[in-house]
Amino acid sequence: MSDQGYKGTTIEDIAGTARVFKGSFYNHFKSKEALAIEVVNRYEHGVTASLSLQGPPSPLQRLRKHFESLAAVFEESDYRHGCLMNNFSAEISHTGKPLRRALDEAYIRWFSANAEVFRQAQAEKEINAGYHAEQLSRFLCNSWEGATNYMKVIRSRKPLNDFFEVTLSSNLLK
Repeated sequence: MSDQGYKGTTIEDIAGTARVFKGSFYNHFKSKEALAIEVVNRYEHGVTASLSLQGPPSPLQRLRKHFESLAAVFEESDYRHGCLMNNFSAEISHTGKPLRRALDEAYIRWFSANAEVFRQAQAEKEINAGYHAEQLSRFLCNSWEGATNYMKVIRSRKPLNDFFEVTLSSNLLK
C-alpha cells in the first residue's frame, strides 16, 4: 500500500505479497478497507512511539528528534513514499467513511502526543505559553504533512529542511 497507494492496491496484490490465496485474506479481514484501518493504526502507533514524551533532552529537542526520525525513513525510500496517513488521506477524502474516521483518530492521537511535549516546552519556557498546545501541535503536524507532500514531488529533503528551519529552529515559537 505504501508503494501503490490504497486505491492502487488490490486484494490480489495483498495476497500475492503475503504468499497466500486470495480467500485466505478474508479469514483475517472483512475487506481491504478493514486491512487499511489496521495499517493506519499500526503506522500511527509507530510514528507516535518515535516521540519521546519524557526528557532528556529538552522538549523542543525531542520534537526535532521525532521529526528527524520520520525524515530518515522518508530518505530511505528516496523521498517517494512520505507519510502513509497523509497519502491515504489524499486518496480517500471523498470515500471510505470508516477509513476516514480511523485516519482522523490516528491524527488526533499523534496531535495529542505532540501537544503534550509542547505543554512541557511551555512549562520549561522553551516556547511562548500564550499558544494553545493543541493548536500548535496541529499546526506543526499539518505543516509537516504539507512538506512531505512536496518532498515526494521533488524527491528531495528541501521541504523538510524548510519545515525544520521555520518551525523548530527559529524564534517563531518564542
